[in-house]
This record gives sequence, C-alpha cells and structure tokens, in this order.
Amino acid sequence: MPLNIPNLLTWLRIVMIPLVVGVFYFPENWLSAREQNLFATVMFTFAAITDWLDGYLARRLNQASAFGAFLDPVADKLMVAAALILLVEFSRVHAIVAMIIIGREIAISALREWMAKVGEAKSVAVNVFGKIKTVSQMIAIPLLLYHEEISWFNPQDWGTWLIYFAAGMTLISMIYYLMKAGRGAAGA
Repeated sequence: MPLNIPNLLTWLRIVMIPLVVGVFYFPENWLSAREQNLFATVMFTFAAITDWLDGYLARRLNQASAFGAFLDPVADKLMVAAALILLVEFSRVHAIVAMIIIGREIAISALREWMAKVGEAKSVAVNVFGKIKTVSQMIAIPLLLYHEEISWFNPQDWGTWLIYFAAGMTLISMIYYLMKAGRGAAGA
C-alpha cells in the first residue's frame, strides 16, 4: 500500500465515518441537536470534498495506485451508506430510498468485479449517469444532515428532492451498467 497524500485523504475519509455518526450520540449537554446537525454536516461535506481532492491529487502528483483505485470507491460507499442509515434512523430519508442507493452500490461493485474477472472491466467504467448520481447524493446528504431551516431556505425539502433524484439516477445508472455488462459479457 503506497503511503501518499491521495491515499491518506481516502483513509481520513474512512476514519471520519464514525465521527459523523457518533456526533449524533453525544449527550445534549455536550452538543445541542442543532450543533450535532451542524458538526455532522461540516464533517460529511469535508469528507465529500476529500473524495474529489484525492482523485485530483493522485492525477496531478502522478500518485495513482491500484490500492488507491480500490480504496477510494470503498470509502465513498461506506460514507454514503453510513450517512443514509443514520438519516433513516432519524426519519429524514425513507428506508426505500436508502435501500435503492445502498443496494445499487453493492450490486454494481459486484458487477464490476465480475466484469474485471472476465476481462471486460471497461464495459462498466464510470459514466455520466453515475457521476450525476454521486453529485446529487453528495449535495443531498449534507442538506439532510443539517436539517435546520436557514431563513427562507429549507435544507430538508431541498435534500429530500435531491435524494429522490439521486435514487432515480441510481436506478438509471444501474440499468445502464447492467446493459453495458450484458453486451460486454456476450462479447467475452
């Protein structure tokens, strides 16, 4: 495992997962509910930014590695799954939405591994649908974590619409990947 800045950022993102979740379990005399929402939102947003930053730095500093390519999507999936489970627990996201998003991540990860084994990994490479899904859920989740109204702006409403959009894009991207894999596997 190469120890470089991009991989350290990915490890930092994994370490932050229990912190994002744990902040909601601090006693109220430590942090008020409003402060818990704020700290979780800031930490998740920071972690989401490191997701972009580690990939950028890996390319820019020529520090891309097979280990980093493996660990980065794992960190992303763990971070999103932990946040969604937390949001379901606090009734900020419907369980079906979380199941769609988490289930797709597991299914597509397994599909990518299988396609790599049959020599067709390129047929399920990241595409625009997956990127739109990721961006919309990385914006929706902090809005749902924050939960408090800000003057005229209601993060819960916007986050809810965005997470439903992300769930729709999740289904579209999964169908797209399955179709691409079917064609790739047929050619193998």
